[in-house]
Amino acid sequence: MSDKHRKAAGAAKIAKDKMACNKPQKTPGHPTKSHVVKACEGGEEKIIRFGQQGVEGSPKKKGESEAYKKRRESFKARHAQNIKKGKMSAAFWADREKW
Repeated sequence: MSDKHRKAAGAAKIAKDKMACNKPQKTPGHPTKSHVVKACEGGEEKIIRFGQQGVEGSPKKKGESEAYKKRRESFKARHAQNIKKGKMSAAFWADREKW
């Protein structure tokens, strides 16, 4: 990890105990990931960072172009195995929030 990323990652530190379960939030100070969530399932808690910084995913579904529809379908097909893992996977949250 470069010094630039190390410094920025320290600035984006999140207090797990202060976060609400299963409520994603944006992380504008993080160098690479756009969102963070405290995933809670079966008595287990886990901080998950997901989504590429600066990429919006797919726009609203109403009135979208064919290219964006295919883009979203490709993402869902490519990550289907990880999305099925449920709330404890980054792919699940990226699918829900960004796609």
